[in-house]
Amino acid sequence: MSSRALPGADAWIPEKATLPVLKDAVQECRGCDLYKQATQAVFGEGRKTASILFIGEQPGDEEDKKGRPFVGPAVRLFDRALQEAGIERDETYVTNAVKHFKFEERGKRRIHKKPSGPEVRACRPWLESEIAVVRPAIIVCLGATAAQSIFGAAYRVTKQRGQIVAHPLARHATSTVHPSAILRAPDEAARHAEYNSFVADLVRVKEFAESVSRSGLASSGNL
Repeated sequence: MSSRALPGADAWIPEKATLPVLKDAVQECRGCDLYKQATQAVFGEGRKTASILFIGEQPGDEEDKKGRPFVGPAVRLFDRALQEAGIERDETYVTNAVKHFKFEERGKRRIHKKPSGPEVRACRPWLESEIAVVRPAIIVCLGATAAQSIFGAAYRVTKQRGQIVAHPLARHATSTVHPSAILRAPDEAARHAEYNSFVADLVRVKEFAESVSRSGLASSGNL
């Protein structure tokens, strides 16, 4: 599938998009073949006027079954890091670059499989539509797939994480690691160090979002 052209999601994007309308419409998407095996499309959720919008890679096994993003094992670590950084989860919006779960079966288990570049590009219209509705102050990409969906294939999280830059889809965007990468660290010391770096990235995001909010209030005369 990755070697041929995919139709992409454009034909399934509603003209008058709200988050509830998009969430319903994504279930009918046939922009790539991932829908054929997945239980359902998993759309984003959260505050519709969130200043911080997080993007992960794709739904996992648990998300695919429940129809909700960011509910798997790595997300428990994500929620703890948000709390330590002073970010309220229900004040953010969370979604994925790809809306269907891509996997391979090993016995009774469904093992995550990285989405291809064409699959990520095929799904991008859904992501763009979400961002256009939410209009966040900052997009935070979690991991390489999310970052490359926003910044392009040449982007490297290992070299550019934490750099906050202007972006055409939102006022600003940045990247950090995906929480699952922290869980895959080789030992407890490495996991601890990676987790602390992750929290530090989130603290910078929080401080930046707050500064954008303050400057907006000042410019409108409401500070």
